[in-house]
Amino acid sequence: MQKNFPRLIIAATQSGSGKTTITTGLLAVLKNRGLNVQAYKVGPDYIDTGWHELASGKISHNLDSWLVGADKLKEIFIETSSGADLSIIEGVMGLYDGGRGGISSTAEISKLLDTPVVLVIDAKSMGTSAAAIALGFREFDKFVKLAGVILNRLGSDSHKKMIVDALNELDIKCFGAIKRNDEFHLPERHLGLVPTTENHSVNVIEKICAAVETQVDVDALIELAKNSAPLEKISNSYQLSAISLKIAVARDEAFNFYYGASLNELERLGAEIIYFSPLNDKNLPEGISGLIIGGGFPEMFAAQLEQNKKIRAEIFHAAEAGLPIFAECGGFMYLMRELIDFNGKSFEMCGVLDGVATMTNKLQTVGYVEAEILRDCAIGKAGDKIRAHEFHFSTAETSDEKIFKCRRMRTGAEYFAGAGKKNLVASYLHIHFAGCTSTTSNFIQACKNFQRQ
Repeated sequence: MQKNFPRLIIAATQSGSGKTTITTGLLAVLKNRGLNVQAYKVGPDYIDTGWHELASGKISHNLDSWLVGADKLKEIFIETSSGADLSIIEGVMGLYDGGRGGISSTAEISKLLDTPVVLVIDAKSMGTSAAAIALGFREFDKFVKLAGVILNRLGSDSHKKMIVDALNELDIKCFGAIKRNDEFHLPERHLGLVPTTENHSVNVIEKICAAVETQVDVDALIELAKNSAPLEKISNSYQLSAISLKIAVARDEAFNFYYGASLNELERLGAEIIYFSPLNDKNLPEGISGLIIGGGFPEMFAAQLEQNKKIRAEIFHAAEAGLPIFAECGGFMYLMRELIDFNGKSFEMCGVLDGVATMTNKLQTVGYVEAEILRDCAIGKAGDKIRAHEFHFSTAETSDEKIFKCRRMRTGAEYFAGAGKKNLVASYLHIHFAGCTSTTSNFIQACKNFQRQ
């Protein structure tokens, strides 16, 4: 059965063009108009979705064809957008950029979901050439439905007219032209934008919202979204299991990198998610049968994490007792004996792993990875393969047993990674439970086994 899912994609020519700013402003405008708007982010990024959530008032979901696969991606989109008046999808990097072979690029997702694309062009220091860029992007892949552009960082009305006149000659629609304003700048750090949990974001969003309302043809974008092609509605075959166990999930300013649909997958299998803060709580939640510590910025809160000795001791003893623990990236670093920050200062961490995480001024790894599990563990059997993503500015040295053999999808380079210890699996890898269903069910089963003990 086909159904209309009003939707559009905000893409860009390259990273830094302003697509997160414009997407966030558009979400805020639509929410202010009383529309139920659902946001999405192409690719594995965790931080941009936080800006979406603040602007829209709803959890933003990631659409990543490597982490979850094309079919599951469609399921996630259709399930989560069914009740929305409008869905706005923010792209990743440039329109045609993604993993090897263009996997999980904005262009690929636009074709998978048959969704019209609006291209953001940073027009600073550029005139008629902006129209040439738009033409090139439109002609590069005729199967991508490039509906028009939004010009960003314009200097004046005459600047706008110069580019719009050239676009009109090429029959390329301009949906908006936003003038330069330093107040729109979203704060950044080594992994990208600063999460909304750490800064005064509301005032910035209000200013961006006002600019989008007055400088973008929002009505035309709504009409474009409403005229997107119908999609085949997938019958909901999910059966929610009765709640059978509790899983503690670390969530605060230091640890907040989670995919909404990923945690939903745990809940589908009977897990009750109990959030706690390694920064502020003195105890783990009572009665838990599993623990997840996601990524984030422990290096920015290392002193506060070190000071909370009680929760660190609880996590150490829980690991020693065999509690199933899954830790990603920042969580991996937090479980180390020691964390060394950008200034070379050392901080004591949980000590579950006999190792040191050291921040560096150079990006160590970014990209998609295929990981083979080396021994039976809480998330699978030896030989099982999972899809993941890595992105970090730190190194980790540990004497603990390696748990993964990884292969970088872009280069084919292989390496051993992570650490396994009792019922603990920890590494730099970020996975999506909705795309690793066997991993999810194995972790739930490990939690049930621990609960029975």
